[in-house]
Amino acid sequence: MVVTAQQGPVIRIGSAQGKWILLTTVLGSSMALLDSTVVNVALPRMGEDLDANLAALQWTVNAYLITLAGLILLGGSLGDHFGRRKVFVIGVIWFASASLLCGLAPSSGILIAARALQGIGGALLTPGSLALIQASFHPDDRSRAVGLWSGFGGIGAAIGPFLGGWLVDGPGWRWVFFLNVPLAVLCVPIAVRHVPESIGGPLPSRESPGSSEAGGAGGAESGEGRFHGHFDVLGAALGAVALALVTYALIEAGSGSSIVAVTAVAGLAAGVAFVYVEKRSPDPMMPLDIFASRQFTSVNLVTFCVYAAFGGFFFLTALQLQVVAGYSPLRAGTALLPTTVLMLLFSSRSGALAERIGPRIPLTVGPLLCAGGMLLMLRVGKGASYLAEVLPAVLVMGVGMVTLVAPLTSTVLASVDTNRAGLASGINNAAARAAGLIAVAALPVLTGMGPEAYRSPDAFDAAFRRAMPLSAAVLVVGAVLAFATVRRPAPECRRPQCHTHSCVTAPPLEPPRGTGAVKPDPAS
Repeated sequence: MVVTAQQGPVIRIGSAQGKWILLTTVLGSSMALLDSTVVNVALPRMGEDLDANLAALQWTVNAYLITLAGLILLGGSLGDHFGRRKVFVIGVIWFASASLLCGLAPSSGILIAARALQGIGGALLTPGSLALIQASFHPDDRSRAVGLWSGFGGIGAAIGPFLGGWLVDGPGWRWVFFLNVPLAVLCVPIAVRHVPESIGGPLPSRESPGSSEAGGAGGAESGEGRFHGHFDVLGAALGAVALALVTYALIEAGSGSSIVAVTAVAGLAAGVAFVYVEKRSPDPMMPLDIFASRQFTSVNLVTFCVYAAFGGFFFLTALQLQVVAGYSPLRAGTALLPTTVLMLLFSSRSGALAERIGPRIPLTVGPLLCAGGMLLMLRVGKGASYLAEVLPAVLVMGVGMVTLVAPLTSTVLASVDTNRAGLASGINNAAARAAGLIAVAALPVLTGMGPEAYRSPDAFDAAFRRAMPLSAAVLVVGAVLAFATVRRPAPECRRPQCHTHSCVTAPPLEPPRGTGAVKPDPAS
């Protein structure tokens, strides 16, 4: 028997089952959030242990981001059709298995391959955890459940750098990945026992894209999350291949090989093919008509600028603090903690302020503050004092991130039809992750980092001092774009449900409208 979407779920947040659902979704999402913050801290030790060059360290970060960014939209669709709990559990098991392989990797090549597999698991569990909350809880409790989910997940992201540094200094960098296994061992049985299965309910056809301008919440039903018997596997594959080829070309650009040029052209061709497939597909992973909203397009460009700068900053700063300043992994991880703590404490207030004054000023001032924080990092060199040199830069960076992240999300949601808010959020999240991986690939070659630069404090410091102004300039471009294009949304537009957020690698995901159909689970 299937309970129809019209009847809706009846689980209340205060019930025992409601608490179990919250626990399992927090555990699952925390695996991915922890991974996004702890790996950078472990990179120098990984390089030493595996005798890896800088390009291998770049791929250790980017292999994960390529599959995650390329497949995260498809992951949500799979859950809608095959069952959100089923796909979530598969994602958790996949992520933990790939994490185990990462921890056991005898070489950098196997570690990179395992990281790519990890990204596939992340693309299944990241949207799945939020979709389970949306599908399981009574409508009156959903906002509170999403708030608790994002708050507890934010705590996990905040302790990630500290935990990663402690693990690297203690049992070793491999435990950064082994940590995911016990989390999965806790998460999976709880999900199977207590979380009801849910699938996508009756969905409208894709006839109207809704309003094409900001604040078009009153447009026709757009069929977000729809499924008509076809998965856009080709689109997802082309997107991931395009990202992989462009990333390879950027990382290897300094070699001067003709293969780099061929790879770059092939990557651009794959990107063009992706756009063609999305335009012609009856059920595209990323419907191109959503970009008919000029504000949605411009805010995604702002997102790309902001998270490209963030991706480069956190990748290089974790290395700068250890290679040049001489910090231990634990001290380096703790040094970056204020950014996530500030976001955890004040992101909801920032969102409320943006609703009162409009998003234009926060999206202009926030990137400029972050740019100032990056320029302050130029004071961090050999033997840098944390209180006098590192902390001021990190605090300014954190204040800038608090200022812009919540308004960025709300503006994305307000730029499209209400029924497409979840889709818009997914595209924005994927754009941020793609921006981060391109920055990690491009900054070392743009700043002249050689393959062994991270082994030489002088060489790395010189490149770092060229990288921070470049990243700051990208943020200034984002600020100018926001000031020129962002406008106040209409009053009736969709508002974010995730008010608390502290992930530094991507903006928060938002659940789609509606719950789908819920299958009662006798075991629960």
